[in-house]
Amino acid sequence: MFKLGLIGYPLGHSISAAIHSAAMKSIDVEGIYDVLETPPEDLISRIKFLKTQNYNGFNVTIPLKVPVSLFLDEIDDYSNIAGCVNTVKINADKTLFGYNTDIYGFKMAIPLDVNLKNKNASILGTGGASRAAVVGLAELGVTEIDMYTRNIINANQTINYLRAQFPNIKFSAYQIQNIRDLSHTSIIVNCTPIGMRGYMMNESPLEEDDIKKLKEDTIVYDIVYNPTKTKLISLAQKHGLRTIGGLDMLIMQAQRAQIIWTGRTPDANLMKIAALEVLAEN
Repeated sequence: MFKLGLIGYPLGHSISAAIHSAAMKSIDVEGIYDVLETPPEDLISRIKFLKTQNYNGFNVTIPLKVPVSLFLDEIDDYSNIAGCVNTVKINADKTLFGYNTDIYGFKMAIPLDVNLKNKNASILGTGGASRAAVVGLAELGVTEIDMYTRNIINANQTINYLRAQFPNIKFSAYQIQNIRDLSHTSIIVNCTPIGMRGYMMNESPLEEDDIKKLKEDTIVYDIVYNPTKTKLISLAQKHGLRTIGGLDMLIMQAQRAQIIWTGRTPDANLMKIAALEVLAEN
């Protein structure tokens, strides 16, 4: 019996169990995927639990993607560059190997015909998801990234870390409350929870007036997946912009995690169907 799980807090909105159950079924792996709410103060005891209860691996979500690194024996290159982990494999000897599959998922959700070389990107938010977006955008050739945050002082450490990792990219930081004219940007990525079910669901991190000013070829990418069409995505589509929702990123990063854990490639379409079934019930 394969034992997998998800740690983070809160997890009431998560649909990961349905996605990973469908993934294991598609590759004929008998297993379970437990959703384990884990406040930051319980992280140490939770990791001990996962080891002693013979789990094979686990996913990590907010707010644990950065602190979990302190308890890992090894991490992959993506985790090292991004400075955060979202997938952990528990080896037979109980050592922990951390991976960042968010970057893979983020990139795979962007259509192949999108060309971001030497372009500007705007990222809303400076949490763990924004780090994955930065790495993905850097690999796609972006040369300027404007980061919008609620608190520039608190975000300084993250932004300086990213500047050190990507010296060829020009980073700028602004208060998200004072969104500037975004008409120069080629892609906007929402890495905040604004618009998520259960958290400001009927709000958008961008005002409609800001969206009206965007170039007609600007891409709006919202990593929020529940609901599948957020207020931001709806407004962007209303004004004829190309959009990318968060569900494809979620599915692709989950598929990558299953490959790490099981060595097999699950059916992404079946995983997406399972996700949509759960979301339709909400």
